[in-house]
Amino acid sequence: MGYRIAVAGATGNVGREMLNILDERAFPVDEVVALASRKSLGTEVSFGDATLTTKDLDTFDFTGCDIALFAIGSDATKTYAPKAAAAGCVVIDNSSLYRYDPDVPLIVPEVNPQAVHDYAKKNIIANPNCSTAQMVVALKPLHDRATIKRVVVSTYQSVSGAGKGGIDELWDQTKSIYNPTDDKPAKQFTKQIAFNVIPHIDKFMDSGETKEEWKMVAETKKIVDPAIKVTATCVRVPVFVGHSEAINIEFEDFLDEDEARDILRTAPGVMVIDKREDGGYVTPVECVGDFATFISRIRQDSTIDNGLNLWCVSDNLRKGAALNAVQIAELLGRECLKKG
Repeated sequence: MGYRIAVAGATGNVGREMLNILDERAFPVDEVVALASRKSLGTEVSFGDATLTTKDLDTFDFTGCDIALFAIGSDATKTYAPKAAAAGCVVIDNSSLYRYDPDVPLIVPEVNPQAVHDYAKKNIIANPNCSTAQMVVALKPLHDRATIKRVVVSTYQSVSGAGKGGIDELWDQTKSIYNPTDDKPAKQFTKQIAFNVIPHIDKFMDSGETKEEWKMVAETKKIVDPAIKVTATCVRVPVFVGHSEAINIEFEDFLDEDEARDILRTAPGVMVIDKREDGGYVTPVECVGDFATFISRIRQDSTIDNGLNLWCVSDNLRKGAALNAVQIAELLGRECLKKG
């Protein structure tokens, strides 16, 4: 007997990707229900060879559902996640609403799988921020070996992280650059994104950091180790899909770059592509559609005693969102629900 799965937000970028990945990974389902808001009601979405017609999230009864994958944003999640959880359905939420709740596990399966056993406190599991998810996959095996003291990360985040509106704005602005009569002012972003970079993702906080930067700090501490110090600068770049990160790591103990490379090569979810030659590294274009988090440019940082630099790239719609949610569902099934 398989699982009855609901996907809330099935018509969005992440929701569609969740359906794709459930099929690709042959998740053991008896039924998949696609849920959407009333404005998208009746929209058809694909699940493998099947076509699903979306049902109304507002009136849907989650009783009998085993797992619900939520990709609907924090405001809607605040309304519907407690309803699903109360009906006995485990919610795996992609929004930021529950990530910092001490009674809700925040999980990257390659990093802290043991946390899944805490799901029953609220029947809710949180999916981390896309930029955090790929970074901690790289950090955890290195932390286990040499204990990370401090991380300095600069992100280069694609417009798909801002949803379909972000993708459309980059596409429309790029075309308008070559057509002087077709001006496309910034709407989704605070400044022009085409042929530009914007050091601003999410809201500014009183500290001067943005909420996106704060998320990376708080989530890394919750997922990996509260003792790790993290400072982040998050930047939106004119790339459709795929987040990149330049990560500087300071360890308690010395870790040679060759040993680090060997550790990462055997780490779950990681693919090392690191040749010191033209093209011997991964860029966002190559990572699209892949499950892996790619690591390149591994090298010693000579300015500190125990430092390494590395380059980290991943498909943010997959590992940063939909894939991680499905992996959590797989973990939940294996460890706790034991169906299928």
